[in-house]
Amino acid sequence: MSAEPGSSPLGRLGTRLTAWDPRRHPWWLRALVAVALTALATWLRVVLAPAESGGRFVTLTLAAAICALYGGFRIGMLSTLLGMLAVNFLLVQPYFSFAIGDPKEAFWLNFWHLLTQLVVVGAIALMQRRTRELRASVEQAQRSHQQMLDTFENRATGMAHTHMDGRWIRINRAYRELLGYTHEEIIARHWRDFTHPDDVAGDFSQMQRLARGEIGHYTIEKRYLHKDGHTIWVLLSITLIRDASQTPDYLIAVVQDITERKAIEEALRTNERLLSQAQELALMASWRYDALKREFTTLGNANVILGVPRAVFTDLDMVAMTHPDDRQRMQQAWAAAFRRGDAYDIEYQIGINGEWHWVSVRAEFERDAHGRVTHGLGTVVDITEHKRAEQQIQQLNASLEERIRERTQALKAAYDELESYSYAVAHDLRSPLRIINGFAQALEEDNPSLAPESHRHLERIRDASKKMGELIDGLLKLSQMARGELQRSPVDLSAIATRQLRELAATSPERAVDWSVQPGLVAMADGPLIEALLQNLLHNAWKYSAQTPRARIRFTAQERDGQREFVVADNGAGFDMARAAKLFQPFQRLHMPHEFAGLGIGLATARRIVLRHGGELRAESAPGEGARFYFTLQPQA
Repeated sequence: MSAEPGSSPLGRLGTRLTAWDPRRHPWWLRALVAVALTALATWLRVVLAPAESGGRFVTLTLAAAICALYGGFRIGMLSTLLGMLAVNFLLVQPYFSFAIGDPKEAFWLNFWHLLTQLVVVGAIALMQRRTRELRASVEQAQRSHQQMLDTFENRATGMAHTHMDGRWIRINRAYRELLGYTHEEIIARHWRDFTHPDDVAGDFSQMQRLARGEIGHYTIEKRYLHKDGHTIWVLLSITLIRDASQTPDYLIAVVQDITERKAIEEALRTNERLLSQAQELALMASWRYDALKREFTTLGNANVILGVPRAVFTDLDMVAMTHPDDRQRMQQAWAAAFRRGDAYDIEYQIGINGEWHWVSVRAEFERDAHGRVTHGLGTVVDITEHKRAEQQIQQLNASLEERIRERTQALKAAYDELESYSYAVAHDLRSPLRIINGFAQALEEDNPSLAPESHRHLERIRDASKKMGELIDGLLKLSQMARGELQRSPVDLSAIATRQLRELAATSPERAVDWSVQPGLVAMADGPLIEALLQNLLHNAWKYSAQTPRARIRFTAQERDGQREFVVADNGAGFDMARAAKLFQPFQRLHMPHEFAGLGIGLATARRIVLRHGGELRAESAPGEGARFYFTLQPQA
């Protein structure tokens, strides 16, 4: 086995000598070494052989060469000059006197020695300079090579060098990470093993064209199969490198991951397809206007959606398509938007396939630095069906308003007739009742000797006629609650309830009723109607708690579903909620007449008042547990 260059001591010494750079040491140190070596060589020359033996310059020539190797050209020449001085003045006695007797001989000896030393020292210096340049070139080449390798290895884009048969030369880190394999795993496979089966044929076809010299490089989009199984879309660029004889040498492959771009492109295609479908469903079309050419260009299949014969048409064509009744209005709106920058949003009719269609057109304009319109972008929506429906609705509304007016007049006439009828009936009924009551009283007064049974019959007649009169008064009062216009104003419900309860307590001083009213209950309502409402509810509470030992009545307010609700509560007789459907009907009672007196008109009147105020009246109760009446008063809008 042969030793590598530089492995022997001699070789290492030679390597060190050739790699020596005199500039590593300061000049004064090199000069000092030159002086010392020259002095040593002079001493050795004197010790080893007498100066008269000849070859006076040999030892000092060697010293100058060593000094040149160590210190460079100038140091070598310094040693040469010092040696010449030593030869001429220090080798023979008497020292410091000229040693060579013949001046001519001295001249030529020193001249040729100096010339020889110039050549030797210059050669040594030139050799060192060339060595340094060569070493710098090698180092630069090594750095460039390393930079190339670093650039190759650390480039963000995947790169690989391969032989023509597919064997790998080198693969960078990005390429390995792209595929998910290690360097050893990739080296052991062919590039076809990483390529999607559907893309192998296309890639191989381009490779054959490279080999035949038809192309020098190619770029394709293909799919790689990652180690974990998922597919990667890449942009692959292949370049063929030939040697000096133009024979294919190797291939450079550059791959860029475009999976995300492909996903975005697919999403854009999907969005475009969905947008196109949506435009077709909505009968919407988009267009672009070129102000320089004064042309409209429909985008996508907009002309098909609109039913116009072509995709490009001029502004004059657009005016010609517009209905004569709408042309001036359309042109004025266009000019205002085009010149002044007003919003262009207009509806008008255009002729399509011999029929007039209503369209809604919107547009925005792009302007240059001087404010001049360069392009416009807009949409057209066919609203013909909408317009037809709108016209039908207008016709229906007009017809409905007419029917409502007729029905209102009929209802008003019926209401007026019913009101007149109510007054007439009340008036006509009152007169017979007064006659019946009067004759019953006269009969009793004129016949004091009537039997007790007869007196009882006459008393029943008078009671029945009196109750009939009260029923007629209640009916009239109920009808009055539905007449007239509400006069809303702030009403202090707490003050009204307090006053009425005090009056009730004054009429029944024998009763000890615990009643209370929450202060500050105010509402926007009709004062007289609220007076009647509280009178009916509080009178009911007072009446139906009469048989309760410790009667209690409360008037409060609470929040329910974001609305204020007033409450009249008592702990009286209560009622069965199963019969609550009759509670607010006129002349319907939930208790027997002998239990509690009354006509059954109060709660019906209260409900009519609450409804007129846009509110709601409801009740909660149970037999023997009292009753709670809740009502709301809708505030005035």
